Amino acid sequence: MSKRFLLTFAVVLAFALSAFAADEYNIDPVHSSANFSVTHMLISTVHGRFDKVTGTITYDPNDPSKCSVTAVIPVSSIDTDSQMRDNDLRSARFFEVDKYPEIRFQSASVRKVGDDKYIATGSLTMKDSTRQIELPFTVHTAVIHGQKKMGVEVEPIVLNRFDYDLSFDPTGATVGKDVTVQISLEADEVPTAKVVPAKK
Repeated sequence: MSKRFLLTFAVVLAFALSAFAADEYNIDPVHSSANFSVTHMLISTVHGRFDKVTGTITYDPNDPSKCSVTAVIPVSSIDTDSQMRDNDLRSARFFEVDKYPEIRFQSASVRKVGDDKYIATGSLTMKDSTRQIELPFTVHTAVIHGQKKMGVEVEPIVLNRFDYDLSFDPTGATVGKDVTVQISLEADEVPTAKVVPAKK
């Protein structure tokens, strides 16, 4: 078997495998955020956000079983437009950011439920509590300036803060127990290594 044939076969095989491989994306923290809202004093709603989200997304529109999401939120990036309130939320009364610096979601499975619509099932860890949740989301992809990008819009979900040991005001009269969360992500495709033919 000639070296030329082996080289040709290796190149064809590499391209064939890449055609069936899922795309890898890095979440862009500059253009991603996790927004939340919670009732205050039973009469109004406070809105806030985590300004930084990092992580990775594996995406194959033809095979959801190859899809996965890992998202990490630094709790210190919380922002409710009030420095005093943000410092309180970072304290031991709420998130204990010095002890638990991250919120993490790790998908276990992803299923497709419609055109560009999916549901990720996985574990959400906040402080020392981990719960199984479902995140319904929509995916948009585009090539911008030669780079493939992805936008992910997660539909609003409601979390019970008591499930995650955010137990300040157990009556829920001052700070509501239910927190509505909505996540918007932008991600950039990770460039794949090009196959360079070996010199003869």
